[in-house]
Amino acid sequence: MSVRFPRRLKLSRAAAVIALLASAAGVSGCAQIGDTVPSAFADPAKYELYDCKQLENERSNLKTRAADQEKLMAKAETGVGGTVVSEMVYRNELISIHSQQKLADEAWRKGKCHESPPDTPAVAAPAAPTPAAKGPRAPRGLVH
Repeated sequence: MSVRFPRRLKLSRAAAVIALLASAAGVSGCAQIGDTVPSAFADPAKYELYDCKQLENERSNLKTRAADQEKLMAKAETGVGGTVVSEMVYRNELISIHSQQKLADEAWRKGKCHESPPDTPAVAAPAAPTPAAKGPRAPRGLVH
């Protein structure tokens, strides 16, 4: 009784290598998309009817969201397999945010909008003096 496994073992290794290369090629194709596809991740007409004040708020919100997303990606990359998790979970959202930022910036330029000046803190009115206590109070419910 002879057992021959070497040929099957070679075929399974070859199949595993081919599967690994195919999956690597698929993932690298996604990485090449980059941030250059705004219409796939954002509605080009979204900001057409926004006025300058709304665009200013939206641009500020998008800037904050992008910074938060980048922090999440950086945090995910510190763990085991974090780069893969970061790319799979957070990259599409970041691309979407960047696409929205690009469209909001285009609408900002088309509308000839300008940054509003920073709010100056209003001068606080002096606080009203608190009334001084006139002595011990009578318990409630007692009438004098």
